[in-house]
Amino acid sequence: MTFAEHHKGRVRRGIALAIGLSASACPGALMAANAGDQLYERTLMTAADGRCRLFPPTISSALDAARAQARGATLRSGATELQVAALEQRARGKAASAACDSKDLSVAAARVKKAFEGYSQLLSMTYPGDVSSWKAERSVSATIPVWRLSQPSSFGADRLVFGLAGRAKAVLAVSTFENGQRPYVARIILRDTKRTLGPYLDARSGKNLSGKIPPRNASLVFTAERREEAPLTLLPTGAKTGLAFRFPDAVAEAMSQLDPREAVTVEFAFAGRGEETTRKAYIEVGDFAAGRAFLR
Repeated sequence: MTFAEHHKGRVRRGIALAIGLSASACPGALMAANAGDQLYERTLMTAADGRCRLFPPTISSALDAARAQARGATLRSGATELQVAALEQRARGKAASAACDSKDLSVAAARVKKAFEGYSQLLSMTYPGDVSSWKAERSVSATIPVWRLSQPSSFGADRLVFGLAGRAKAVLAVSTFENGQRPYVARIILRDTKRTLGPYLDARSGKNLSGKIPPRNASLVFTAERREEAPLTLLPTGAKTGLAFRFPDAVAEAMSQLDPREAVTVEFAFAGRGEETTRKAYIEVGDFAAGRAFLR
């Protein structure tokens, strides 16, 4: 067997795996195969789509959301971030080796399209987590700010909604405080994936999200760029007033790289006599990346 024949055979086997898995793909759940196989298949087809333009935008968005969800499930199953990155690299390499006009890729693309057609037409999705859920909404108003991807949180008597809002999918934290105090600044604190090898998960914490955050010296800190009165449509349920803090868009990308089991901190700082005082809310990462991809 020549090198070219051997190489072609490897490409065919990789695409054959994608064909087999896509035929039984269930975008909302990982049912047909283990999470790693699902991640490999969806990463391969997403990469092939990016290079060969295999699908219309709605299918591409649905496939990418399912890929992100499979990535989260693979991490939840116990794979390390390095193992997941290596698997994704192999899948992208396999996709790069396939000719855009190959019969195998055409068959795989047809089956992926069939599997994701219904999913691509959905206007909303809920992504349950271990503690909290993300709600994604594709519908958007040209004049009224609405949540596109959101998760509520309560911390003491105070309440928060965090996520992406409006046509621009701005990263916002909208909060209301029981005693009427007004923080002068808000910060997002999350794990720095470039300086750590994985999440900090305290096995004793159970469903307490404060036990799923990194130490400060292993974290990225993003300070809100703007503070303003929150529109009524973005307030926590039942609230009449509140503050909206807008963060850099880089927060969304940084969150998309995290392990779904960990949490991020939303820290509000209040002026005091001498040192500032803070209150902290916690947001479960969960399937944030999948919900974000669903909106594209």
